[in-house]
This record gives sequence, C-alpha cells and structure tokens, in this order.
Amino acid sequence: MARVCQVTGKKPIGGHTVSHSNIKTKRRFLPNLQKKRFFFAEEDRWVTLKVSTDALRTINKNGLATVIKEMRAQGAKI
Repeated sequence: MARVCQVTGKKPIGGHTVSHSNIKTKRRFLPNLQKKRFFFAEEDRWVTLKVSTDALRTINKNGLATVIKEMRAQGAKI
C-alpha cells in the first residue's frame, strides 16, 4: 500500500539534505502515518485506516462518522 493518508491525502514530498559544506543530496520527507482501528458505531463494526497524526486530530475534532461520510462522498471505499 502506498504511503498516503486515507483522510487528508498527505503523501511523501521531495527535498534536499544539506550538508555543512552546502552540498545537496536528494531525500524524501515521509508523512507520519499510523495504521489505526476505529469502532464505527453507526455500522457496528471496526474500520482500519492508514492515517496521519494530523488526521487523527481531525477525527477527534469532527467525529469518525463525519470524516467517513466525507471520504465516501469523494469516492473512497470504506
């Protein structure tokens, strides 16, 4: 599975490692993804999502039902 957050869509970005002598070499900045199980009470089942820590805060703030409804509206299969 790709390193993409299922809620926010965050994915790796490119950049440079810069040494003390200012030599630049390519590197990737990876999102902080966690595989997390949530109990979806509306459907009485567990849902496993690959989410960034930023998305965890969004789920805590808005609620799992709201987030899943928005994801399904965008075409995600949950």
